[in-house]
Amino acid sequence: MAFVTEKHLDDSQYTYKLSPSIKKYTLMDTTFIKNKLGNYELTRILENVPNSGDGPLLKIIVKSDLSGFKLSITDKSGLKNMNIFKSADNKMIQEKFYFQMNALVDCGVFVKA
Repeated sequence: MAFVTEKHLDDSQYTYKLSPSIKKYTLMDTTFIKNKLGNYELTRILENVPNSGDGPLLKIIVKSDLSGFKLSITDKSGLKNMNIFKSADNKMIQEKFYFQMNALVDCGVFVKA
């Protein structure tokens, strides 16, 4: 998957764009980790049951020069993309996704449209 400047997940309510005021220190403050390629990476498990360790994986990678990002929700192995918005059974997982993304919007990492 290539780096993009805006991303809309299938059936999601919002489109996310990198904030024009994004800073590298903001990524570090919001628990992004610099990977071996120099990109900033955030991985979170979206659990139905807290502390179960079972649920889809939210993965965000921001390019090292802050010009693009990747956003995906996959199965626990990280190999198969999932659509958590398709089924009403995933309401808790959807809420956790929106909570995480809203926190990143509030910190100035993303802008939602």
